[in-house]
Amino acid sequence: MLDKSPRANAVNVPNDLAAHWMPFTANRAFKKAPRMLAGAKGMHYITTDGRNILDAAAGMWCTNAGHGREQISEAIARQAAALDYAPPFQFGIPQAFELATRVADLAPAGLDHVFFCNSGSEAVDTALKIALAYHQVAGQGSRTRLIGRERGYHGVGFGGTSVGGIVNNRRLFGTLLAGVDHLSHTYDREKQAFSKGEPEYGAHLAEELERLVNLHGANTIAAVIVEPMAGSTGVIPAPKGYLTRLREITQKHGILLIFDEVITGFGRLGFAFAAERYGVLPDMITFAKGVTNGAAPMGGVVVRDTIHDAFMKGPEHVIELAHGYTYSAHPLACAAGLATLEIYREEKLFERARALEPKFIDAVMSLRNEPNVLDIRTVGLTAGIDLAPRADQVGKRGFDGLNSAFFDHDLMLRIAGDTLALTPPLIVSEDQIGEIVEKVAKVIRAVA
Repeated sequence: MLDKSPRANAVNVPNDLAAHWMPFTANRAFKKAPRMLAGAKGMHYITTDGRNILDAAAGMWCTNAGHGREQISEAIARQAAALDYAPPFQFGIPQAFELATRVADLAPAGLDHVFFCNSGSEAVDTALKIALAYHQVAGQGSRTRLIGRERGYHGVGFGGTSVGGIVNNRRLFGTLLAGVDHLSHTYDREKQAFSKGEPEYGAHLAEELERLVNLHGANTIAAVIVEPMAGSTGVIPAPKGYLTRLREITQKHGILLIFDEVITGFGRLGFAFAAERYGVLPDMITFAKGVTNGAAPMGGVVVRDTIHDAFMKGPEHVIELAHGYTYSAHPLACAAGLATLEIYREEKLFERARALEPKFIDAVMSLRNEPNVLDIRTVGLTAGIDLAPRADQVGKRGFDGLNSAFFDHDLMLRIAGDTLALTPPLIVSEDQIGEIVEKVAKVIRAVA
């Protein structure tokens, strides 16, 4: 579908880009050919030269309700005028308690307490610290080991990087935290290629946890953390039955189970949280991104009653958990979160994503015969398209695809090496799904 809306006026761009060291970016390549953004509305970004770029990435898995939502920006402005900042240690604001209640209401029953922070990385490190502290107060201080999973992404804090399993995210930083081990990843292209939704093969891979229990001893393991869908590594849905079996093994051995739902939370898989989609009750859920529609930094952890209540003992004037951040439950973030959750409810965006999923899957799967496509994985409104790497240039085809999409086809997508990831806002229309797939086909051919 050709976008014939008028272009916005061009925006001045600084001549000197040297001072800004950009995160997770090939800085030298970017500064030779900058992909610069100046505005956004609905399903589109607007570049500094006035082009409309179709957003097939929801920014960075964040803007589930689309861009430029006035309900959110107006809520932030009102809050800034009334109360710009309040210290979160020993003081509170009504909006923080209201938002915590709203988030807890969306979570599975039993997950009723919310600890706020500012990002997915902070949410993960918070959950890991809560797990370690919980075993201390529960009289099981020997439980200090943390278990992640290969190809997992849990942010960039020391804890999250340690339990994460993406090699390039770890290689520069030495040994990180001690006492960490990893489950095998769940992807087997030979047996799972072109699966629609959760693959049939792979539930047995959860049994790897029993091997780690036998190796280290259950009484040394504090928690296991996994993503219900591994997003940043290229969209790897959990196999059918895998999460259920992981829950059974962790319960058997008294190990806490943490679902990292920074990406999957708030509708990406058609439910408020993926835990609901899979009918599995973890001990903690981390969230961020979609909670404010990307309009303000916020993250958090939803915690089971039994964990929270274990801390609520001793003298009442004593701090129960020595943890938090200067900007925990920031007033502007709380305002953005409340407005965002209201949009999700009013527009039934989680239900909408669930209804669109079959159409989205079929549309993306139509790309399977394009050149160099090795596999396509889909779940919810998310897809990963693996392209064959170029000889001795792993990741170059994907990087060229990112540039081709942006400069030649007015499309934003995400890449993970040579994987193209599609994660559009939940407001995407069926016509726009068709437009995204049509443009992706052109990108794939351009980098063939």
